[in-house]
Amino acid sequence: MSRRFLADLVFPGVASSVPVARHCIKAILAAAGHRNVTGVQLVVSELVANALTHSVSGLPGGLITVGVRAIGDDLARIDVMDDGGVTAPHVRESGELDCSGRGLQIVDDTALRWGIGDNAFRGRRVWAEVLTTDETPVGTPDT
Repeated sequence: MSRRFLADLVFPGVASSVPVARHCIKAILAAAGHRNVTGVQLVVSELVANALTHSVSGLPGGLITVGVRAIGDDLARIDVMDDGGVTAPHVRESGELDCSGRGLQIVDDTALRWGIGDNAFRGRRVWAEVLTTDETPVGTPDT
């Protein structure tokens, strides 16, 4: 299956970068011919929000890079690279009344596969591969 580079986008480490990243990824994938990107948008939102919350990218001057690649016609790979942090990303169990802590569980439920690695320059990279066919049964619309 062929991989095509579509974009690397750099965002400031601020909360308003989450919806901007989601919108940009939607536009890039739609321009590349992917039909249903709601699952990808959900994954991007969760991974960028996690990078802001759990890495030094969320501190003043921090940056987050979001890479997007097409794998064939119906799969997108998202890489979110941050400036690193004290803890390693992991799926946690959240209680019914918890207000946070579900991000990587959502990624796990939405992506075909995902993982964590080191960023070649600094920090860490969390990646996910998400289907973009009409049958993708996840996500919420971009608002």
